[in-house]
Amino acid sequence: MKRISILGLSTLSTLFFSAAAIAFCGFYVAKADTKLFNKASQVVIARHDDKTVITMSNDFKGNPKEFAMVIPVPTVLKKGQIHVGDRALLDHLDAYSSPRLVEYFDEDPCRKVELEEFRMSDLLGAKKSMPASATREKALVTIEAKYTVGEYDIIILSAKESDGLERWLIDNNYKIPQGAGRVLEGYIKQGMKFFVAKVNLKEQARLGFATLRPLQVAFESPKFMLPIRLGTVNADGPQELFIYTLTQKGRVETTNYRTVKLPSNLGLPVFIKNEFGDFYKDLFSQQVKKENMKTLFLEYAWNMAWCDPCAADPLSRDELKKLGVFWLDEAGSKRGKGPLPVFLTRLHLRYDAAHFPEDLVFQETSDSQNFQARYILRHPWQGERDCAAAVSYRENLSERQEREAQQLATLTGWNIETIRKKMGIEKNIEDRPWYENLWG
Repeated sequence: MKRISILGLSTLSTLFFSAAAIAFCGFYVAKADTKLFNKASQVVIARHDDKTVITMSNDFKGNPKEFAMVIPVPTVLKKGQIHVGDRALLDHLDAYSSPRLVEYFDEDPCRKVELEEFRMSDLLGAKKSMPASATREKALVTIEAKYTVGEYDIIILSAKESDGLERWLIDNNYKIPQGAGRVLEGYIKQGMKFFVAKVNLKEQARLGFATLRPLQVAFESPKFMLPIRLGTVNADGPQELFIYTLTQKGRVETTNYRTVKLPSNLGLPVFIKNEFGDFYKDLFSQQVKKENMKTLFLEYAWNMAWCDPCAADPLSRDELKKLGVFWLDEAGSKRGKGPLPVFLTRLHLRYDAAHFPEDLVFQETSDSQNFQARYILRHPWQGERDCAAAVSYRENLSERQEREAQQLATLTGWNIETIRKKMGIEKNIEDRPWYENLWG
């Protein structure tokens, strides 16, 4: 019996260095990509006017014969509206937009060349087949169309009652998670159709793909939303979802949940260079806890034409088109000329049914200000000169390192004494504030 990965989607939606660049805002040294998180799905939404192209990928692990995906869609999709995508495109988009770590090296303070005070927030704000005949099922389910696309067998269903759809799925050897009927009923009342995909093992073997490739769908709908409620039905705990939107004008945010920027442009101890993955996972968990798991977090917002620092090269025009950016050949951007009218927004949420009872509703804003989840290492100057500037530097350095330790503890919940020990700045007990001595 096939285990269904019930994903949600309503404009449709579901559940899915190059060399390090040297730039005015530091050396890029590490990134925190989606591979850090378990149960992580990714979805790319390219949208302009009412036209939408969605690329869906999830982290299904197991025997392909047990995989199936059920997605609410706004209309019956023709075969030409369904495509099997390239996993490498999502990997590139992930790498390009991932939270990143950059580093600086303090200069000799005895030189008259002083480092400008870091003002990253200001700098970032500045520029630079024909359908199969429908057949009526006894369970009030209509098969609107059947297709084989790549390694997937796809059926488009409509139903009048949720129990009818449930019975059809069960009769056809799909294992339905408990509680699915109630959620399915809500989509049926909205007049949604259901996109059901399963793996065609013979086609998969013939094509030679060992892993499941992303599915892509193109459609028109006035709704800009992502139905995630079905994705919570068969979950055994909170899930991670990464949403990448590609739009023309500016940043995308949700209208029915809070969208919050992650803490960014913060100084950290230099040992984090070797622990950046653990740091970022714990930082994100702390933010989820702070917001009571009711918030989407902005990890990246930037025009696709450039980046600084670049965790990977920007996607090419050809790659963007393959992800559904259909407007690139409009006036002003023909044959690679003119500015690139593609704005990328990367959102990250950890969700379950209790904290996200509604589907995600989006809007494109006119805000094109750049943002990235970015963290900074500053390597201390190690010289022995004793000019006045060097003396002052050393006095200020100890204060800076203590601030970095405190900041890291606040962001992650890590033990401050352990952090200080790793930094080599353990405080003597007599140096601590009197109240810290009360509790150790």
